[in-house]
Amino acid sequence: MNQKNPIQLSQPTHHFSVLVSPTPRGARLARLLAVEWLRTWELPYGVVDTAAQVVAELAANAATHGRVSGRNFRLALLAHADALRIEVTDTRGADLPRLRTRTVDAESGRGLLLVEALADRWGVELGPAPRKTVWAELALSRP
Repeated sequence: MNQKNPIQLSQPTHHFSVLVSPTPRGARLARLLAVEWLRTWELPYGVVDTAAQVVAELAANAATHGRVSGRNFRLALLAHADALRIEVTDTRGADLPRLRTRTVDAESGRGLLLVEALADRWGVELGPAPRKTVWAELALSRP
């Protein structure tokens, strides 16, 4: 987990949450909904694109590794004065995400490496059983 540059979060000023099917189509829908919601707020340049990539990776992981038949995953976006928090909650709490070393020719397995590179912080919270929430925070430094 990435713990660089701790962000002191204020109360969220805006909140978005949606349940999405744990499929590739659902992961794509999560990214599209996130982008549309984020575009309605005056966020610093580049935050929407970065957040879209983080949402895409976390949603794809939920659809691939957190999938439980008949159970959706939840995407939540919490805009604070100083940060954007992205949360993806699935119902496979026993399968925790972890960074993996990948070879150059590997066709998958780079999602959390991208989240690690793009987010200021990320982590995992367990519960209530059987859920887990993978979250990432992006600083909103304004000029």
